[in-house]
Amino acid sequence: MGLNDTPSGDRVHIGIFGCRNAGKSSIINAITGQDLAIVSEVKGTTTDPVKKAMELLPLGPVMLIDTPGLDDEGDLGHLRMAKAYQALNQTDIAVLVVDSVRGMTEEDHKILERIQKKGIPYVVVMNKADLLEEIPASHKEHVIYVSAATAQNIHELKELIATRVVEEKEDYPIITDLLVPGSTVVLVVPVDKSAPKGRLILPQQQTIREILDSNAIAVVVKENMLREALASLPVPPRLVVTDSQAFAEVASIVPRDVKLTSFSILFARHKGELFPLVEGVKTLDHLADGNRILIAEGCTHHRQCEDIGTVKLPKWLESYTGKHLRFDFTSGVEFPLDLSPYRLIIHCGGCTLNRREMQFRIGCAADAGVPMTNYGITISHLNGILPRCLEAFLLSEKKCEK
Repeated sequence: MGLNDTPSGDRVHIGIFGCRNAGKSSIINAITGQDLAIVSEVKGTTTDPVKKAMELLPLGPVMLIDTPGLDDEGDLGHLRMAKAYQALNQTDIAVLVVDSVRGMTEEDHKILERIQKKGIPYVVVMNKADLLEEIPASHKEHVIYVSAATAQNIHELKELIATRVVEEKEDYPIITDLLVPGSTVVLVVPVDKSAPKGRLILPQQQTIREILDSNAIAVVVKENMLREALASLPVPPRLVVTDSQAFAEVASIVPRDVKLTSFSILFARHKGELFPLVEGVKTLDHLADGNRILIAEGCTHHRQCEDIGTVKLPKWLESYTGKHLRFDFTSGVEFPLDLSPYRLIIHCGGCTLNRREMQFRIGCAADAGVPMTNYGITISHLNGILPRCLEAFLLSEKKCEK
């Protein structure tokens, strides 16, 4: 996978925030060396958050988010501001652009307080420094004076952003810590109507890549060839990972002494928090008629007639609980601000979301007192095999404690 093919969820998300005409779009163009954003003297040129995937040295693959001015006016302006603030939930590092001639305004301070409250690492960029008679001495490591017009200190700005990202970056593996060099992992990949033609879906690709990076062996097979694949191996695999929809069939084939889990459960840990999501699934055993369930997906895709989120899950849940349930569905960046009507939230694995966005959604559910779980955990629970599907992770935790 080349840098340009890096999934959006694995890119560092750099959010550019500030008041209108502070020069946000000009800063984006200066640090990228490209005319990515429209620059105008007219206030409010950027009307919605705009994302651009690119390579930014010395960081590598990033996702730049250009946002509307956070001092917008009127009803439409307030809607734009709400979308800009929503972009904070996806932001790994915030760049607050300030007009240095005007100085930090009340709105700038409000933006900065919101960034700090969310615990997002940030850089304050005092733009238009070329218009100052003298650049004030700054004793704060996260403040830098630049000029997008003359490229003054733009290189230093990029270095500062990279430094702040490296300080905050942690490693959240998909599967690496569950393996040892030379071990074999069998990946069960159904190829049905919902499978994309000619390629694997993102969680499958990323899992395979981590297996290879771990110097382990990946055996990829459809569910109808799983029995033959297992019989052909000289030793049992260290782990079998399946698409959650095939859990029932795969669990009946894989010997009990072989660890089993799913791509969705791997991503519950990679993007979110595995065991709090496991706690959330217990709510399924206490649902009542009329309870409202939110089924949320991070990506947007064409829904098939047997779509997992809108068709299969609701049918399985009502069959398991014996209750008449109400379902709401969201996809992409849309996620309800008010979660109070829901008894349970069931989320996809979040492969297209970055970890900060997934953490935000989990946090919103916790704040609202609404249990949350994910597809793979739910389906394994419905099939009565959830404890088995967690064994590999429990062993990994014990290994880390030692």
